[in-house]
Amino acid sequence: MVVRYNGSFSGEHGDGQARGELLPRMFGAELMDAFREFKTIWDPHWKMNPGKVINPYRNDENLRLGTSYNPPSPKTRFTFSGDKGSFPCASLRCVGVGNCRGDLKGTMCPSYMVTHEERHSTRGRAHMLFEMFQNDVLTGGWNEKAVRESLEYCLSCKSCKGECPMHVDMARYKAEFYYHYYKWRPRPVDAYTMGLIYWWSRLASRMPKVANFVLQKPVISSLVKFMGGISTKRDFPAYAEQTFKEWFQQREPVNPDGQMVVLWADTFNNHFYPEIGKAAVKVLEGAGYRVHVPPESLCCGRPLFDYGMLGLARRLLQRVINVLRPYIRAGVPVIGLEPACLSTFQDELVDLFPHDQDAQRLSKQSYLLGKFLEEKADDYSPPKLNRKAVVHGHCTHKAVLKMEGETKLLKDLGLDFNVLDSGCCGVSGAFGFRRKNYDMSLDIGGRVLIPAVKKAEKDTLVIADGFSCREQIAHTTDREALHLAQVILIAMQEGEDGPGGEYPERKYMERPRHGR
Repeated sequence: MVVRYNGSFSGEHGDGQARGELLPRMFGAELMDAFREFKTIWDPHWKMNPGKVINPYRNDENLRLGTSYNPPSPKTRFTFSGDKGSFPCASLRCVGVGNCRGDLKGTMCPSYMVTHEERHSTRGRAHMLFEMFQNDVLTGGWNEKAVRESLEYCLSCKSCKGECPMHVDMARYKAEFYYHYYKWRPRPVDAYTMGLIYWWSRLASRMPKVANFVLQKPVISSLVKFMGGISTKRDFPAYAEQTFKEWFQQREPVNPDGQMVVLWADTFNNHFYPEIGKAAVKVLEGAGYRVHVPPESLCCGRPLFDYGMLGLARRLLQRVINVLRPYIRAGVPVIGLEPACLSTFQDELVDLFPHDQDAQRLSKQSYLLGKFLEEKADDYSPPKLNRKAVVHGHCTHKAVLKMEGETKLLKDLGLDFNVLDSGCCGVSGAFGFRRKNYDMSLDIGGRVLIPAVKKAEKDTLVIADGFSCREQIAHTTDREALHLAQVILIAMQEGEDGPGGEYPERKYMERPRHGR
C-alpha cells in the first residue's frame, strides 16, 4: 500500500540492512542501477560496508541475534526487573545510537570525553558485555579481563541512565559484573579503603584526632594513602570531632507538635561535614517540621556498589528497611542530603528488593531537601537571598533524581544563578581518589567545572550538593562549595544581602578543610 501511494517505507534509518532487500520496490530498477554505478566508481572492490543498500543481505540473514540467539541465564544479584529479569537482555538495551560519544555538552560519558576511546563509552562497554554473553569473540565469561578493563574507568555516575534514550544503566552492569569477577579473587586495595568507608568512619569517630593525625600529617598520610591505593596528591577530608548524630542527640526537641520528617544522616555528612546536617535541621525546623534522625548506625551502601560488593550492600539496605519500617509505613517523608545516597533508595533498592513493599514505599517517599521543600512542604516560602551563584549538579542527582525542584527553589530564593553544563566533577565517589585515576579525574573536572569556579567572583556563592563535587572543587580551587541547606540557612540568618566580604562560604564551615 505504501508503494502504491508512492510513499517511503523507511526514513533513512533502516535503509541499509533492515529494508535493503525491499529498496528496489520503492526506488525502481533504473535508480537502483544508478546507485550501483555510483558505488562502483567510489568503491570498485566493494570493500566499504558490503551487503548494504546495493546487493544487500536478505532480510533474514546477517542478523545480530537471529533465531539461534540463546544467551546464558546467569544468576544475578540485581533482578533486572525492567529487562525481563535478564542481564544479557539488559546488555541489549544499547542500540548503538552513540549519544555517549559526545563531548560538548551533558554528562554522558565522562571517561569517553577525555579518552575518546570507544571502549570507554557506554556503547563500547555495552557491546563488550553483549559479546561476553555471546561467548564468541570474548570467551572469558565473568572472568573476562577485557570487560573488567573497560569498566575500570566507568565512573558509575549513572549519566547514561539519564541521558541515553535507551536508559542504559552501566553503573548497575558494572556492579553486577564486578560482583562475579571478584567473587573468588581479591579486589583492588582501594576497595577495602574507600568501599568500606562506612566502617572506617565509625572507627575514626571514636578517636577523630588520631584519625586526622594519620590522614593529614604529610609523611604519614602519604604512606597511608599509597598503601590504600589512594593518590597521594588527593586531599582527604578531616573527620569531625563530633558527628552530626551526636550533636542531634544532645538537642532538645523542636516543633514537638509539627509534622515529622526523617532526616537521613549519610556517612559523609555525619562524619565529615556535620555542619551540613545541622543546617538542614535548622531549615526544616524553620519550616515547622519535627525532625527525627534515627540514632542507629545506618548506611545505604552506595560506595560498595562501585566495587561489586553487592551482598554486603544488600545487608546494609535490609537493615535500613528494618529500622525505618515504622516511619515508612506511617508515611513519614525521608529527606536526604547526599544525592548519591538518596539515588540508592530510588534506584538500586527497588531492584534488589523487588517484592518488599516497604522498600518500594521508601523509594517513593524519599526526597532530597530541595525537592521536598519545593514540592512537598505545604505553604513553605523560602527566605530571600540577593546573591549570584554558580551551581554544579551531582551526576546521579541529574540522572536519577532530576534537579527541577532544586532549581525552582533557587529561583524562589531570589538567587541570580547559573547551573553549569559541567558534566561530571571527576571524583564520582571513590573514582577520583584512586591513585591510577587521579589524572583522568582532573581532566574530567577541568573540562568545565574547575575553570568556571576559578572564574567566579569571590562574593559569588558556589553551590554543590554532592560530597564528591565539593571535594573536587576544594582540591582544585581556593573555594569551598556550599550545600543547598547551607545556602538557605545563610538567607535565614544573614538576611537578603547575605554575609559581606569575599568567600562568604567560609563563615559556614566549622573548621578549615584539608588543613587550610
